[in-house]
Amino acid sequence: MTGNNTNNADTSNENKSLARQYPTERASYIADPSTQDAKQLQVHHATESLAVEAAIALVINGIHYAVLMASPSDLKYLALGFLYSEGLIQHSGELLDWKITQLTPESNLTAFIDQRFDQSRTLQVLEQQLQDYEAYIVDLTLSQRRHQQIQFQRRQLSGRTGCGMCGMTGLSQALPDLSAYRRDGPTCRKPQLDTLLDIRNQIANAQQTHQLTGAVHAAATLYRGQLKLFEDVGRHNALDKLIGWQLRHKLQLELVVMTSRLSIELVQKAIRCRLPWLVGISAPTSTAVKVAQRYGLGLAGFLRENRVTFYTN
Repeated sequence: MTGNNTNNADTSNENKSLARQYPTERASYIADPSTQDAKQLQVHHATESLAVEAAIALVINGIHYAVLMASPSDLKYLALGFLYSEGLIQHSGELLDWKITQLTPESNLTAFIDQRFDQSRTLQVLEQQLQDYEAYIVDLTLSQRRHQQIQFQRRQLSGRTGCGMCGMTGLSQALPDLSAYRRDGPTCRKPQLDTLLDIRNQIANAQQTHQLTGAVHAAATLYRGQLKLFEDVGRHNALDKLIGWQLRHKLQLELVVMTSRLSIELVQKAIRCRLPWLVGISAPTSTAVKVAQRYGLGLAGFLRENRVTFYTN
């Protein structure tokens, strides 16, 4: 699989900061021992970092397929992981090429307008929206066989932060059949508590954008003793980025740690990429545990300073 780097945005996006500086006014009460008042209002002006949230439009072989609200980094991994975890491709070789373009009010927007809609009206609205939103087009080229299959299941998806299923139409899409990914044998052995605690500590030190903003999730794994971590405003996007990186480099991973709760869409993605263990810093949902047990995914949560809770195996 090769990437199309003819557009300058392809290379600049990878180094783009996930945080922006904004002026703020912080109001708080403080104790004032010199007066009889129990508290005194204090106002502090400062510049703080806020997490960037951008609209990422995925166009597959010319078809406007999905819009994800995500952090604008590692977009090629995000796209690859999304395609795979959504069941649109079976391996990374089916993604033949990609091109990433950042849209601005000064961009030539005509080429990105969906031909099904009124172009002049859409163009006018888009120019106005780009005054407020950051937006990127990820133009993907899949193999002809995959392209034909996607045409049968074409849908429009409008994702919101923290919700991996927003915009899905039909229970058959929200509740996919994962029987092809079931593990017949025993689940991979449980990860050691010391290993999990070590990963948690490394995540805390490496999650730079979260340290700045307090507003992003991470998906992380250990590969050859080194922590590999992806951050995003959406936990499902962070996992897709890690899955995309795994597919791109054709790696087998033992576990992934998420800095979030473990909801059903994360479990579905983990099962599809045949991940042995998915671990969360917060709790899983009951549906996540039930599906993980059914399909042989190791699931653990509440990874805290000195403990973890195993829910399967």
